[in-house]
Amino acid sequence: MTQRTESARVALNKLVQDPSDAVAGIRDGSVVLVGGWGGVGVPDVLIDAVARLGASGLVVATNNCGMGRPADVGLLFRNGQVGRVIATYPVHPAATDFLARFESGEVELELIPQGTLAERLRAAGAGLGGFFTPTGAGTLLTERRETRVIDGLEHVLEPPLRGDFALIRAERSDELGNLRFRYAARGLNPVMAMAARTTVVQVDELVPAGRIHPDDVHLPGIFVDRILVSGGVP
Repeated sequence: MTQRTESARVALNKLVQDPSDAVAGIRDGSVVLVGGWGGVGVPDVLIDAVARLGASGLVVATNNCGMGRPADVGLLFRNGQVGRVIATYPVHPAATDFLARFESGEVELELIPQGTLAERLRAAGAGLGGFFTPTGAGTLLTERRETRVIDGLEHVLEPPLRGDFALIRAERSDELGNLRFRYAARGLNPVMAMAARTTVVQVDELVPAGRIHPDDVHLPGIFVDRILVSGGVP
């Protein structure tokens, strides 16, 4: 079997044509990692597909809870599909759908520092059992967590954050799922992909295998399970 034939075979296993097929398997109560940083790198087509899927009681880990953009994560709050959210910045003025659900008691919020969120995802992707950090130690954010004094400073144990699914967005993918992100989209999308059992990527451009220079691969294709070619809202 030639390398090109093998690449084509793998590509057929990863490429999906329909957004509903891309998010198939997300069920009530699934833990879904939703990529993006503010309005950058948001997998809007995939989020819209989850909204149409109708799964409820989702546990969503995301940087923010909506920016008022079409089909950002705020859509899932508007639909009442989220039971619990793990987020770093839920108070954007446009996050009105989240706020309404939170104030009514329909959504539970776990507030987490952005760096801690990224590191918990990285720990999950690396197969680690957690890590100690001084961030948040002694505050309400870390009550009832295990602590340890290291070099005279209190640290708190943070667990890894694993997802059933990661929904991410990249600027470019080759047929094998090797990804290149655009600027700040690299913030959380790569570590979310590594932390999930199933990673679905929405890409703006698909190129043949080998067309992305190795130095431009920000995430190896081994972490990508499904590829949907659809630009969505830039």
